[in-house]
Amino acid sequence: MKQIISALAFLLSTLHIFAQNDHQSPLTISGYAEIYYLHDFNRPLSNTRPGFVYSHNRTDEVNVNLAFVKANYTNDRLRANVALAAGTYMNANYAAETGVLKNIYEANVGIKLSKRHELWLDAGIMPSHIGFESAIGKDNWTLTRSLLADNSPYFETGTKLNYTSADGKWYLAALYLNGWQRIQRVDGNTTPAFGHQLTFKANDAITLNSSSFIGSDKADSVRQMRYFHNFYAQFQLNERLGIIAGFDFGAEQDEKGSSKYHTWYTPIIIARYGLTQNLSITARGEYYQDKEGVIISTENPAGFSTWGYSMNVDYQLFPNVVWRTEIRRLASKDEIFIKRNQSATSNSTTLATALALSF
Repeated sequence: MKQIISALAFLLSTLHIFAQNDHQSPLTISGYAEIYYLHDFNRPLSNTRPGFVYSHNRTDEVNVNLAFVKANYTNDRLRANVALAAGTYMNANYAAETGVLKNIYEANVGIKLSKRHELWLDAGIMPSHIGFESAIGKDNWTLTRSLLADNSPYFETGTKLNYTSADGKWYLAALYLNGWQRIQRVDGNTTPAFGHQLTFKANDAITLNSSSFIGSDKADSVRQMRYFHNFYAQFQLNERLGIIAGFDFGAEQDEKGSSKYHTWYTPIIIARYGLTQNLSITARGEYYQDKEGVIISTENPAGFSTWGYSMNVDYQLFPNVVWRTEIRRLASKDEIFIKRNQSATSNSTTLATALALSF
């Protein structure tokens, strides 16, 4: 903790000097905290959600999903972000990292390569280029993260060459990455990983996005190439009603050098309706199939095949504070959820509430 505090103090003092030297490029400090309570009706003894749930994964206790302080510095040709974080989200998603790396939510620097065009090269630890959901709860339509979000990268480390068109309608990015949600490479892995993102905003009401990942998340000696694609479309049908539809598809080699691939896929649809300026309701339907256990491993020989449904109500208490409540049910083809008495069941129902504050 002392190392984290010292790093943050050094960051703030350094960026403060930069800000003093460039009045047109202010240093901004922001923060976020999400407190939640989630009840799992299966009442697991460990007070932990199943292993494929990485956000809001503690049950029957008041806890912090994600809390961070972020420093941002931007001028015409340079941008930098550093955010240090804590919470159950960090514990679950950064479990493979070591030391203070477990607490780095963001740490990246970007250089503008063109004076006339929005062409940037960013490098460091960055939010993932995949999907429409992020780790920051208030930015998502649902309280808990969807199966496809929890089981694809939330963050990534590498370089990103990205371009935004003059009219803001097109965004293109090419990425070189350390791996599938990795800060440090897997030991023995020297295989480069790549990704792309293409976003088209036809207007304020329609957004289309395509993102991909190509690489291996294993040591070179047992390398299994992984190919993954995410697509989503977001529509704001009117002032009150919005819809997001998405589809993920992935394939990974059965073994090194094999022409056989194991596949997984997940469709999702979310609809949000604004009842008033401060009150909204959201419904979600999703499905995740991973028969070979590439991403979600179970002891079931038939693999993972699960439907999910949820509904949440959001109330904007203040401009920077939102209160959310959600009921969610996951229904599997097989008995993969464990009850308190250690018996297995095919379904899981949760009731959650959360308070999110940003500044």
